[in-house]
Parts: sequence; C-alpha cells; structure tokens
Amino acid sequence: MSFSLIIQYLFSGITSGGIYAIVAIGFNIIYNTTGIINFAQGEFVMLGGMIAITLCHYMPLSAAVACAVAITALVGAFIDFVFIRWLKSPTVLQMVIITIGLSILIREAALHIWDEKVRSLPCFTGNEISSIRLLGAYISPQVLWVLATCAAIVICLNLFFSYTLTGRSMRACSANRTAAALCGINVRNMVTFSFMISAAIGALAGCVVSPIAQTHYDCGTPLAIKGFTVAILGGLGNSTGAVAAGLILGIIEAFSVSVLPMAFKDVIAITILLLVLFFRPTGLFGSRETGALREF
Repeated sequence: MSFSLIIQYLFSGITSGGIYAIVAIGFNIIYNTTGIINFAQGEFVMLGGMIAITLCHYMPLSAAVACAVAITALVGAFIDFVFIRWLKSPTVLQMVIITIGLSILIREAALHIWDEKVRSLPCFTGNEISSIRLLGAYISPQVLWVLATCAAIVICLNLFFSYTLTGRSMRACSANRTAAALCGINVRNMVTFSFMISAAIGALAGCVVSPIAQTHYDCGTPLAIKGFTVAILGGLGNSTGAVAAGLILGIIEAFSVSVLPMAFKDVIAITILLLVLFFRPTGLFGSRETGALREF
C-alpha cells in the first residue's frame, strides 16, 4: 500500500470519525441530563439535512442550515413535551421502546414528505469536484467543514457547561436531579433543553455531512448505530472521549476496506460495540462512575 493511499484512507477515516463523534455527542448530552439513551438521535441528523435541502431552494445556504437547525431543535422539544415529560420514573426498557418507536415514526414521516430520493446540499465552499492535495492525497473542502464543526461543537459545549447558568443547571441535574430540584432548578425544563441541544447538534451534523454522504429518509439509522457505538467506546457521557473514539472507529473502518469487502464495513461497528460491552462496558475513556458531564 503506497504512502499516498494510506494518507487517503486516513483522511477518509477522520472525516467519518468526526461525523460519528458529533452524533455521539448528541447521545451524551441527553444521557448526562436524563439518563436516557435516545435512539432517535440519528433521525435528528436526517431531519437537519432534509429540511436544509428543502429550504435551500428558497433562501441562501447559510440561512437554510440555520433554519434547519432551529426547526429540528423545536422537534426535539416537541418530542420531550409529548412523549417524555409526562412519564414518571420510566424504566430503561420503556425509554428504549419509546425512542426506537419515535425513530420509526420520524423515518416514516420523512418518507411520506420527501419520498425515497437521495438528495444533498451543495458544498459549503468550492464544488463537488474541487479538492485539496495534501501529502499526496486529495480531500474535499467539505471535509474541513466537518472537522471544524466537530471541534467547534466540543469547544462551545465546554464553554456552555462551564460558564453559563443554564449549563451549570444541566450539570446539577446530571449529578443529582432531586438536589437540583430542591435548589430551585426546573428539572423538566433542563431535560427539554437537553433534547433541543441534542437535536440541534444532530441537525448540524446532517447539514455538514450532506454534501459528502448525501441524505435520504433512511440515513439516520446507520448513523445512530455508529454514534451509539462511539458513545459507548468513548465512555457513555464523556463527549471528549467520544471525539477520540469516533476518530478511532472511522480510521478502523476506512482501512478495513483495503482488506474486507465494502459490505462488511458496517459489521465492524457492531463487532466493536459488542466487544466493548462484553469486556469494558465503561468504554475506553470512561470510569466506573458515569454522568455529571464531568468532561465539560
């Protein structure tokens, strides 16, 4: 394998890993505040991309992306208000069933709204055939947007949870919801806000990846599986670890193509997930105690 081909695989893996990391961060935000694993997170990614593609016909690209993120955040709030907020002490099994059901509902609604066609946003800079040569390999300028978006999300979340009153309130809910309520924090509103942030992050991921991977009504489920795998691998609740885990998974998948058929690419994520759950359930970067948004 030539050096340039190795670099090409490496860039491909880093790109995929950045996407997986953004999805995993969405999982972590809701888990840290509520203890809920939201299996509809992948559908937020799909919704963001599809809504932005539709709006792009009527407004500039930047405005379409911003509106798509805002609309998807409202969808996240709606899901909490209608399906989550009214539950009293739900079990893990109840939440798994509810979020999987929501995922199916959103996917079927998207099928009826946008049909089965594959769509994509235009590249944020350059075009589909423009590329940057680096170390003998070629990368799309959109890849830089994916990596920059991942880095910006991590930095902004660090600042938000460390220096804002709302962020600190969400951390308090994560540490002890009863104590947070006794201190005057509206726990239910914090849960709703966590769904909104998670949905917005998923929508943003859907927008930045659309020019590269394209978007269709059924693209959310594979991303949810990869994102959940990364969240577990990085330590559930640890969003900084999710970035590292995302890059690891993305690079492993990219290089696996050179030795395995493309059809086995998705099997790798499932295999890694099962191995981690069996041998290190806390993940590579997690501790035995989860929660509290400790990395923020």
